[in-house]
Amino acid sequence: MKPPQLNSKKSSTRRKSKPKTRRSQSTVRAKTKTNRKAKAKTAAKPRAKKRAKKRVRAKAKEQEDEKSSSCGCYFFLLIILAGLGYYAYQNKDKWNLEEYFKPKEKVEVFIPDPVTYEKLKSDLASHRLLLRANFINARTAQEQNEVLNQACELLEHMMPKMMRCWLGHPWDFNGMATVPGQGKIACGYYVSVIMRDTGFKVQRIKLAQQPSQRIIKTFLPKRKDLWITGGMPYDEYVGKIESKYEGINIVGLDKHVAFVVVKDGELRFIHSGGLQQLVVDEQKLDAYSLKVSNYRVIGNLTRNGDLLQKWILGDPFVTAR
Repeated sequence: MKPPQLNSKKSSTRRKSKPKTRRSQSTVRAKTKTNRKAKAKTAAKPRAKKRAKKRVRAKAKEQEDEKSSSCGCYFFLLIILAGLGYYAYQNKDKWNLEEYFKPKEKVEVFIPDPVTYEKLKSDLASHRLLLRANFINARTAQEQNEVLNQACELLEHMMPKMMRCWLGHPWDFNGMATVPGQGKIACGYYVSVIMRDTGFKVQRIKLAQQPSQRIIKTFLPKRKDLWITGGMPYDEYVGKIESKYEGINIVGLDKHVAFVVVKDGELRFIHSGGLQQLVVDEQKLDAYSLKVSNYRVIGNLTRNGDLLQKWILGDPFVTAR
């Protein structure tokens, strides 16, 4: 009797499903490895995000700490500066700091005045002719000296007024203006045009182009009438000028020439140029060009008898060489 066929079929099917090839095994392993990497990446993403957030928070906290510390330092510095300022204010008299605590004065704006200038020029010319007639008709030395004194007073009254008609006129190194408000004017030309228009017979252009000492020597040729200094402290220099040079003066500096007007012991520095590059009238505290110059030569115009006599008579002033 034969055995049933059903059992044999089952056993054959089992035998066929058991064996596996090497290729299928390596594929399974590769898939498993890939799945593990994908899971690892997926798990790593939230961790990386957490670390990035932590870094951002830490950086923001550092910036806040820096801001707070810098604010603290600035506040501390402000307290120190305020304390120093208050201490300096309390001792301003002792340390001569009054001028730094004065309220700032309003800066006055000047406009050149050619109309007044021409009127003053004409009036001065008329007065000079009267003085000339009186000087020629004077019979004694005393009468002549009286005329010279009148000339001195007249020039010291009129010349500063004519100088100030130019205030606000622009400066230029090559400026050659002859009328206030027209063109530009250099320091030498400012001096020469004022001297010409106040009645001194000069060679305007040639005089303006000379070094400052030669400009002064044109009017005061004697060495004894010039005071030349070098390196003198400014306060000492101004003190001597205010005490000994009353009247109208011309001063020559390192690279500049100007008028110095001393009235009642107070110095005024009138010139074209300087820091403002304008024609200006400065007090001694503001006269920067006069203050910083090492070389200074000065000559008094209105207290010199020979010069006044030449001006009265209308004699020419030959440019010094």
